[in-house]
Amino acid sequence: MPRQLSIGNGNMLINLDRYSFIRDVYYPYVGQLNHVAGHPCRVGVWAEGEFAWLSDESWEVNASYIQDSLVTQVRLYHSGMEISLIVNDAVHQRDNIYLKRVIVTNHQRKEREIRLFFSQDLSINESEVGDTAVYYPENNTVFHYKRNRYFMFNGTAGGKGIDQFTTGVKRFHHAEGTWKDAEDGHLMSNAIAQGSVDSTIGFRLQIGPLEDRAAYYWMSVAETLEAVKKLDLYVRESNPGKLIDRVKIYWQRWVNKNERNYGDLGESVINLFKQSLLIVRTQTDNRGAILAANDTDILNYNRDHYSYMWPRDGALIAYAMSMAGYSATIAPFFRFCSDVLSPGGYLQHKYNPDGTVGSSWHPYFSGGKEQLPIQEDETGLVLFSMWQYCLLSGNIEMAQSLYSSLIRKAAKFLKNYMEPELDLPKASYDLWEERCGIYTFTASAVYGGLSAASNFCSLFGDEERSERYRHAAERIKNGILKHLWDEQKGRFIRGLFQEDGKWVKDFTPESSVYGIFEFGVLPADDERVIRTMHSIKEQLSVQTPVGGIARYKRDYYFQRSADTERIPGNPWIICTLWYAEWEIEVAQTLADLASPKSTLEWVVRHTLESGVLPEQLDPFDGSPLSVAPLTWSHATFVLAVAKYISKYEELAGK
Repeated sequence: MPRQLSIGNGNMLINLDRYSFIRDVYYPYVGQLNHVAGHPCRVGVWAEGEFAWLSDESWEVNASYIQDSLVTQVRLYHSGMEISLIVNDAVHQRDNIYLKRVIVTNHQRKEREIRLFFSQDLSINESEVGDTAVYYPENNTVFHYKRNRYFMFNGTAGGKGIDQFTTGVKRFHHAEGTWKDAEDGHLMSNAIAQGSVDSTIGFRLQIGPLEDRAAYYWMSVAETLEAVKKLDLYVRESNPGKLIDRVKIYWQRWVNKNERNYGDLGESVINLFKQSLLIVRTQTDNRGAILAANDTDILNYNRDHYSYMWPRDGALIAYAMSMAGYSATIAPFFRFCSDVLSPGGYLQHKYNPDGTVGSSWHPYFSGGKEQLPIQEDETGLVLFSMWQYCLLSGNIEMAQSLYSSLIRKAAKFLKNYMEPELDLPKASYDLWEERCGIYTFTASAVYGGLSAASNFCSLFGDEERSERYRHAAERIKNGILKHLWDEQKGRFIRGLFQEDGKWVKDFTPESSVYGIFEFGVLPADDERVIRTMHSIKEQLSVQTPVGGIARYKRDYYFQRSADTERIPGNPWIICTLWYAEWEIEVAQTLADLASPKSTLEWVVRHTLESGVLPEQLDPFDGSPLSVAPLTWSHATFVLAVAKYISKYEELAGK
């Protein structure tokens, strides 16, 4: 199930499904470690002998966020029980505290007792081995711990704290978990359990006829028992409802800090723009890592996940956030890249949030030859993005502090890692991580990176180096125009690959060649770019009512149809928006913006119920495929809207 709702503060990320069940808890880094591992932490309701988990089909459910905030709003109605709920979830903007408010409405004309149950299914440090769950009478809480990880659970309903509790074994032999114990409305009060364990706590509410009452539930996370007790006390003394309201106000102020003229964009596009800014923030660790996605359901497909920092994704996301005026949010990303840059001046395939190298499928040895297992675009794009950051933020000090450790080292690598007979970068893996060769996207990204390095050198008065990197960038541009433009096809090709010792053209229609204009190799209105982008539209548009643009022809990833003439691949949010970006760039009149505006509205129509964007869509029904939310999807929407706003203002002023 995609993660409909993400909330966090840069140190802790919590993902919830549409029923407001916690499905992922990442701490102490965003994306590392996951202490829930995708298992649902259930919420259930008991009334007059009838019980229902919020995931039961008997509930009508609508999942969303409170507008312009990182506070969820899940509405549920159970006609049989005649009960409705409004659930708000939040993570404190500073402290590692998760808060939940449940407003229960009794639709009957008599007073009733309602019991709420919350289950805690943790796998601390991503393992069920050796956990302990224990009732703690000192403050009437339940906490789970292992080594230096403590999770304390508490709540209040009708002015009273936890009314029932139990701990027990889960997913071992025939034990399903203590959540089953709640279904009769009573918990067994088992005070401690160790190993593969869970816990459940319960609360009582007396609700008058046609009235509503609020209950609160919270989780404090820290490295010691004393620390979580202190956080728990802070919630009780501050009032959990007031804390949730303060979280809401904080994020509403954050996302509206810049005044904008949105031109003729509709409310739905504006709302998704703001929500995308917020979702990108949840996926950004305070120490610099910008995570691709944190939906652990992808483990069911390939036993690995997206909770990594790909330098390419991170660079393009940072570029989008700079364009939107959120440079401070992504500034630590560049220091992260400086810290992890290899001695040779290149960035690895991907990284864990703590800066260690992530898993990879790129070999050091292939075809009988030694090679660097890298995607060279990732190194180039970090420099490109950093220059955009510097231009938009004016933060020269940041660039100066990383001038020798990141900018010059990476630029030197890019300048030297060349095929001299082609004037192109050496072969590396493409941005989709599927094939090794020399690709138009990669070459364009390297051009953008070297141009940025030249600009930085000139900024700091290092003119000799500036000219050196400018010359290297021009060599690559010449190589692109000579070897990657095909006159017969009338478009830029995907790239070159080696076969029997010779370079062979790969003519596969490929959306990522948009990099030709994005990274400055050619202007968007160059005739060769125009012909290339028209070819992308013609050959990669999905010919179903869903629409959108595929990555490339015959894309096999999560493939839904073998009819690649009609459905070249599944529609991807980012690829569809790339074409819209080009349309924005070449627009000459306000009327020319109608098509990219339509694409922005198309994206809005294909969000999940909560407004979350997936990686790709099913070409037949538009349902989400792969991970959700994908940070890159949201950031590309932010970038396209930012470019649209700028172009609209330019054209409206003519």
